[in-house]
This record gives sequence, C-alpha cells and structure tokens, in this order.
Amino acid sequence: MCGIIAAYAQRNVTPILLEGLHRMEYRGYDSAGISVLDKDYQIQRTRALGKVAVLGAKLEKSPMDSGIGIAHTRWATHGQPSEANAHPHNSNNQFSVVHNGIIENHESLRTDLKSAGYEFGSETDTEVIVHLLHSEVKKAGDYIEGVKNTVAQLDGAYAIAILNTDMPDRLVAVRKGSPLLVGLGVGEFFLASDTAALIPVTQEFIYLEDGDLVDICEGKLKIEDESGTEVKRPVKTSTLTLGSVDKGPYKHYMLKEIYEQPNAVRATLQDRITDHQLLLNGFGDLDINLLRRVQAIHIVACGTSYHAGMTAKYWFEEYTKTPCSVEIASEYRYRYVAVPENTLYITLSQSGETADSLAALEEVKKGDNYLGTLAICNVPESTLTREADATLLTKAGPEIGVASTKAFTTQLVALQLVALTLAKAKETQTEEQRSEIIRAMHQSPITMERLLMLDRTIEHLAEQFVEKDHAIFLGRGPMFPIALEGALKLKEISYIHAEGYPAGELKHGPLALVDNEVPVVAIAPNDSLLEKLKSNLEEVRTRGGQLYVMTEEDTDIAPTEGLTLVKIPGCPEAVAPLLLTVPLQLLSYHVAVMRGTDVDQPRNLAKSVTVE
Repeated sequence: MCGIIAAYAQRNVTPILLEGLHRMEYRGYDSAGISVLDKDYQIQRTRALGKVAVLGAKLEKSPMDSGIGIAHTRWATHGQPSEANAHPHNSNNQFSVVHNGIIENHESLRTDLKSAGYEFGSETDTEVIVHLLHSEVKKAGDYIEGVKNTVAQLDGAYAIAILNTDMPDRLVAVRKGSPLLVGLGVGEFFLASDTAALIPVTQEFIYLEDGDLVDICEGKLKIEDESGTEVKRPVKTSTLTLGSVDKGPYKHYMLKEIYEQPNAVRATLQDRITDHQLLLNGFGDLDINLLRRVQAIHIVACGTSYHAGMTAKYWFEEYTKTPCSVEIASEYRYRYVAVPENTLYITLSQSGETADSLAALEEVKKGDNYLGTLAICNVPESTLTREADATLLTKAGPEIGVASTKAFTTQLVALQLVALTLAKAKETQTEEQRSEIIRAMHQSPITMERLLMLDRTIEHLAEQFVEKDHAIFLGRGPMFPIALEGALKLKEISYIHAEGYPAGELKHGPLALVDNEVPVVAIAPNDSLLEKLKSNLEEVRTRGGQLYVMTEEDTDIAPTEGLTLVKIPGCPEAVAPLLLTVPLQLLSYHVAVMRGTDVDQPRNLAKSVTVE
C-alpha cells in the first residue's frame, strides 16, 4: 500500500528518487525516507514523518549525492506513524532495506533475532527483514545466497529492495505478492512499485513475476525466478506520458478524473460496440463456445469494485437468466464456497494488485471448480491480469485520486459488456433488446458530459452538507449499489459518516436515524421503481428529514419543504447506474473541498491496497 523506488545510475539519483516518491503519493502514506551510499560507500539515510515535501526539505538542508539508492513512502501496518518506523531500515551499518507488504511471522523472527543479539529501533515487521538478511548473508558467506535464505523464511507478501555497503555497485530486489517492476534506461536501472513513479526517466519496463529476484550489478541486469533459474522477462513500452499523470488545470486529481469519465467510457467501449451492435464474441480463452456453458456467475471484489459487481448482478440475471452472486474478496477467502457446475468466476480491481482479490483468485486457481476466470482491470501488466484465464481491460488511464471515480464507471461499462456477451452466447436476449442497451451505452458519454454541466449546481448543494456529521443515501434496484458507492465516496474524502440503504429498508430500522440534521440523498431515475421510491421519500419527509433527490427532468417529483431537487438529463434505464454515479461523485468532491480535507490523499487510506 506504500511505494518503493530505487535507482542505479551514473548520475545523482537523489532527485530521481524524490520525484518518484512524489509521483507515488497518491498511493497513501504517512512517512517517507531515502537511503543512498555515499562516496565512502557508507549508508546515508534521511527519514521524515508526514509528506514527501517534509523529506525534501530535510534533503535540501543535508543534500545527498550518490549513483545508487532506495526510497520509500510508508503506510503504517505494524507500528504507528513515526520517523523511527519510517523506511528504510538498516542493520549493522551494512544493509539498508525498503519493503512493501506484510511479514506475517515477524513476531517469531523478531524473538529469534533478539536472542541472537540484534537490537530493534522500530515496531515494524520490515526491520525483521534487514536484521535477518544481515544474519543470513553472514552465515552463507554469499550475498545472493543470503538474500534467498532470508526470503525463504518470510511468510506473507513483500517487495524488497536492498543496499549493501560491502557491494556498493549492486542493487538487489525480490518480489512476492506485492508489485515491483524494473525501469530500463541507457546504462541505468530503476525499481518501482508502479509505472507512474518512473515516467520522468524511462518508458521501458519489465514487470516482475512472483518469486523473481533482481540483481543489478556493474551495469548489468540479471533476473532469477523462484527456482533460481535465470530468466528473460519481456520488455514493455508504457504509453503513459508526464501529462497523463499530472493534474493539468484541475485543483485536484479527483476532479480531473471525474471530468475524464466521458472519454474513459468512450475508450472502454471503443472496438467493442458499434452504435447498435456488440462486437465482442468472448474474452481470450473464454470464447463464445465456452460462455454458452455458463450456468452460474460468481463476482469477487473489494471496496468500490465490489459495488460495481453488485450493480452488475442485476444485469447478469436480467440479461442472461443466470444466477449471480457477489462476494467481498476478504470474506470469500476464508469460508467454504459452494460452486455450482459451470460457474464463471469474475474478479475486479483497478490496479490488479489488490491483495485480497489476488489471494481469492489464487485459491480458485488451485482447484478446478470454476469453468474459467475473468479479470476486469485497468492495468494490463498487473498480477491479476496475468493470473486470470482471460482479461477485459478497462481503459480509464491512470487514476491517481484515492477515491475511485473513472475506474468505477469503466468497470460498470466492462461488466455490462460481459453481461451482453454472455447473453449473446446463451441466446437469452433478442437482437432488439441487445441493440437497445447498446444504443444507450453508445450515447452514455454524451449524457455524462451533460451531467458534468451540473457541477456548479451541485457545488451549491454541497453547502448543505458541510456542517453535518451523518448522511444517508437511498436507491432501489440497481441504484442501491450506487447509493452504497455514493456513501462510500462521501465518507472516504469528507470524513462524514454516510451509509447507503435500499430505500425499501428504511422502515426496517434506518428510519430511526432520520431528523433534520441527517441529510438523505435519494437516487430517483424515471424507472419502474420510481413510484415505490416516492413512497419511501414521503416516509422521510413526514418525519422532518431533509431530502436531496437526484431525478430526471421528466419525473413528476416536485420540490417542497424539506425536499430539494437536482434535475438531471434523461437517463435510459440500462445505463442509469453509470450516469447517476457522476452527480454523487461531484457532491462528495465539493463537500470535501469545503471541509478542507485532503481530497486526493484522504487520511488512513491508500490507493492500491496490497496488504491484507
């Protein structure tokens, strides 16, 4: 959940490391640090609690000049945020280590190392790694053998980069369960947790596999797989540019990404539909013939992706007449799951590195209970896309803001494409039914652009939420998951406690919360459930609740005391969940800005959740 960057070059790498940390700030962190080897081959380390800018200020006062170094942003797992717990961690003035992930057996290793005379200056699991490394290299009498012996004793997930004063022209790294890639320059090599960190220095990357060990020595790169065999991993050219990961004219990344949604949706639909026809006939190994056999669907995801899966359940069951269940990945992993014959497994992740989703897929791959596995992901070279049988890529482009926006809407688009493809394979829809949905999808980016024109209206509405401590979001049918997503966005970035409910459930408990201090946001498209929803709204209004209703221009809901309307353009029922997400995102954004919170990097959260 934190960020690693390392560099081996014929120039001062400190500015490169610092810039890389800045570009990974979106991942979420509480402290930062850097280690380099100076001209005398000694470790020079600087760490800081708080933002990368604090670390940068320290480095301005005490500059570092070196051609080899490692750096890190930490998101606390073991030990509170503090300078002492910040990475890198050192051992005996010989080794310096940065680490992403969690070492599950750190307590027993710590006990053994203390018995061996090692002293600990932090509460982290990472310090266990560096002391164990010192011990194992000493025992083996060989650096790489010692590294291998060290990681063989680690239970959990990790990406590790190492400096060794005894070998100052050597940068070593290893990954298992936590992302790490190699950037290639001219006579230079870089390591990072993601591509964005290295775009200023290279666009050529090697994406490491689980168990890979990287040995950069005397200007040469060597990669060994988990068995110790030297391997050649393919070099990929990134299409990212500096501009694609900058805010441009926008105040925050989140706002930029909200406004990028029409084009992101267009890109995700491109070459997959025409204005009335579905072009997809399967997904790689999951071709149309295999999809005909699907008798059940399991969707497994986390957070916002889970909400996308919940929405898609309505589509899968309506379009394909196939039972669909949606699971939270962290729960799915730890229970017995009954898998009907010929079940399709679908997993979602923006980054493709979400630890719980990866672990769930790993469990699935151990058996043969599923007909096949399909990943929907925004990152083509991610672990999830490599592990699944087939992949449908969203084309949202880089998403930097921690609160997901365009990744969510493009996931909805991708899931609807899967549902339509499956319906086509199983012949559970007429051509006319399918064409009507596809026409609505084709037009959705244009409607989304019209929705963005409500920005100023919603900004004024946000003023009613700024002083509130709680909020309720309501929806019926496929709008219920959108209510959950709207509530999640508000709580993530404004720190207002918010909950989403099916509107029909109000009378079964949540109505007790309603008073004039708890705003109630209702999502009210002009669909078959509108009349039912209007009854639920009346339940709120007659109890003194303050209603904020987002409804289409042609509905007959009228503003009245205690009921404020936000009129939106007409939304075809098939794509209403996709479109009605946009005003909820804008509402959360403006409330957060007015409350003065850190919109792009909300407290305690990380963009890529790579630990359990």
